[in-house]
Amino acid sequence: MQHTRIDPAILYFGTPVVLLSAIAADGVTNTAPMSSVFWLGHTAVLGMGGRSQTAKNLLSTGECVINLPSAQLVSAVDALALTTGRDPVPDAKERVGYRHVPDKLTAAGLHGRPGETVSAERIDECPVNLEARVVNAHTLTGEESGDGATFLFEAAVSRVHVHEDIRAAGTTNRIDPDRWRPLIMAFQRFYGLTDELRPSKLATIDEEWYR
Repeated sequence: MQHTRIDPAILYFGTPVVLLSAIAADGVTNTAPMSSVFWLGHTAVLGMGGRSQTAKNLLSTGECVINLPSAQLVSAVDALALTTGRDPVPDAKERVGYRHVPDKLTAAGLHGRPGETVSAERIDECPVNLEARVVNAHTLTGEESGDGATFLFEAAVSRVHVHEDIRAAGTTNRIDPDRWRPLIMAFQRFYGLTDELRPSKLATIDEEWYR
């Protein structure tokens, strides 16, 4: 097989979708779908553009809940696409179809409740809620802070909530990957996981080793 050199506009090869709830200085929670996220231990790394209301909220208060929807919630997640909590809508977003929606959870048919360690809302329907606080925020190298910048947020997870039906039977603190079916986005399209392909050598290490 030979490789071909290409220059794609985006490099989203497949990451989990999250519904990120971030609270503003006035106490109002804004929830936005995103997939630029990964985890290092108990720290989530979030990437987003400065023109989003979510970025402004994270810079202002630092509180958030990283809600992970299952593949079954794909329609609810898609209902939040092209919505923004900013009013007026930034010109660049308005040109591609974004609209202002003040109450996103209602628009998506979802329900929220305040977190236990943060004031931002957990989403009842999402099987995983990760309460977190921003411990570091910066722009990409060479970018000035503002609407045109891309921000990286490091958020320390302070509490984890999961639906009981995805917890591994007979355990207190483990997720059953055969029950957990996250929603995945790859190149702007939704996907889900397949069944396990084969046993992994890494699975021979007890999860507590990573604590």
